[in-house]
Amino acid sequence: MTETFLSVRDLKVSYRVGRGSLDAVDGVSFDVPRGSIVGLVGESGCGKTTVARALTRVMADNAFISGGRMLFDGRDLAALSERDMNALRWREIAFIPQSAMNSLDPVYTVEYQLNEVLRLRGGLGRAQARKRCEELFEMVGIEVGRLRDYPHQFSGGMRQRVAIALALALNPKLVIADEPVTALDVIVQRQILDQLRDLQRQLGISVILVTHDISVVAYICDRTVVMYAGHVAEQGTMEATLTQPSHPYSMGLRNAFPDLQGAASGVLTPIEGAPPSLADPPPGCRFAPRCPFSIEVCASVTPPQVEVEPGHFAACHRAGEAPALRERARHVSTWMAEA
Repeated sequence: MTETFLSVRDLKVSYRVGRGSLDAVDGVSFDVPRGSIVGLVGESGCGKTTVARALTRVMADNAFISGGRMLFDGRDLAALSERDMNALRWREIAFIPQSAMNSLDPVYTVEYQLNEVLRLRGGLGRAQARKRCEELFEMVGIEVGRLRDYPHQFSGGMRQRVAIALALALNPKLVIADEPVTALDVIVQRQILDQLRDLQRQLGISVILVTHDISVVAYICDRTVVMYAGHVAEQGTMEATLTQPSHPYSMGLRNAFPDLQGAASGVLTPIEGAPPSLADPPPGCRFAPRCPFSIEVCASVTPPQVEVEPGHFAACHRAGEAPALRERARHVSTWMAEA
């Protein structure tokens, strides 16, 4: 049995807005097995980046953790002091931002920025830091001679490799990557994803990959956590959630993803409508207003997480009917009728 490395339970993250607050993440629970890649997937605004930022405790000024636990190697990240949390950042938990330029200072060479992490955060001497810089560049496939270059002298894909090198500088146990390939072309995307997966296996680290692209999840992830409007809709192995989804939202996501091995005449089916406002979310299932399979109870009762098979959970009142719903979900007319 794979050891659970990170256990998030009933996490709630709120934002102060006006005189009140908005719950961007509301009762999210999932596990990250040691040495695995877990994908957080969902539409923009579903709360996946907020979860990722909460794990590092580096959030917007008006954001705060209002409930739940985040057990990382036995320590509750939500309860740690800022000093203790700061000791974990970079050394044990590292973050790769969506745009590499957001983490690279344009006025300093890449070597200077790596040295800053290695010497100030890692306590390495000058010679040790220089050697580690070279190791990191070799690790991510960049010529060592380019250490003295500035960020603008690198292509987008190479800047992303530098960001990965920065994240791995102090050998963290957990790396959180927030949309690390979104701004790259598909060929470079694959190169970066291959590199990330190879490094994950080589170093034995755990990775949380935040993405809206279901193809990225299918390509690299071991497990998938599907989020919708601040809740977890479904979670399980990548194969289970993508090939045998048990939540209508996951079924809809699968329909919107091209099947390269299927018929050439296949039609991509969008999920009509938009996610609800988290300032005033609807009662019951938050996906119900867009769901072609919703029934009366969906509009009033929040569905619990149901284990449809070992390790595979879905928050749907009709999860037990998933095989029949999957068949109906394949037809375009099922979704268009709700438009």
